[in-house]
Amino acid sequence: MARRGPHLQQRVPVSLLTLSFDNGPDPRVTPRVLDVLASHAITAQFFVLGKNLVTEEGRRLVSRARDEGHLVGNHSYTHAIPLGEDVRPDAVEAEIAATDALLAPLVPGPKWFRPFGGGGKLGPHLLSPPAVEHLLRHQYSCVLWNSVPGDWLDPKGWPEKALADCASRAHTLMVLHDIPDACLEGLDGFLHEAKARGMRFTTACPPDCVPIVDGRIVSDLSGLVAARG
Repeated sequence: MARRGPHLQQRVPVSLLTLSFDNGPDPRVTPRVLDVLASHAITAQFFVLGKNLVTEEGRRLVSRARDEGHLVGNHSYTHAIPLGEDVRPDAVEAEIAATDALLAPLVPGPKWFRPFGGGGKLGPHLLSPPAVEHLLRHQYSCVLWNSVPGDWLDPKGWPEKALADCASRAHTLMVLHDIPDACLEGLDGFLHEAKARGMRFTTACPPDCVPIVDGRIVSDLSGLVAARG
């Protein structure tokens, strides 16, 4: 039997990339982001703000994202103060529940929540004990991230950092933003290059980015929840 060459014995590792877009929907940007994703036949995650769902246009964009196969989740109402630092007694109702009241009629089914990180940082500022209780009681999944290339800080240069992040791990869950002066300018070129490098796109999440799944704690939350005296 002929010996196989080394090139037949090696397997090229597959890198997974989950794209997520925070802080929309924005009537100037979100339609163009959806157009770019559609042109590449890529589905993504969109974590929306409740304050952007009070308009008919905002709700229409959520419906479009849903109809085009994207996952749509809750990213708080105001995006002003991380829940772990929000001392208002009604913070959970004002941020999570108020957004859900607007979002649930548009996106029935599993509930997804992404906490506000304040620049993409992970830490105990993300959640409060009442927020965790609410997520568990209402059977949310809590979605974090492992890549924040800073598109809102560098709208032209973020793709280079994003590609480096993708090369550093097997499955990247990337945070971009469908708002003005953020990802849009570089998005199409980034997707072309990511595909050329063999990235496979998915809406699934790396397990270590989802510490709460359908209302169940599945990994340690101690570094993500503020201590309350």
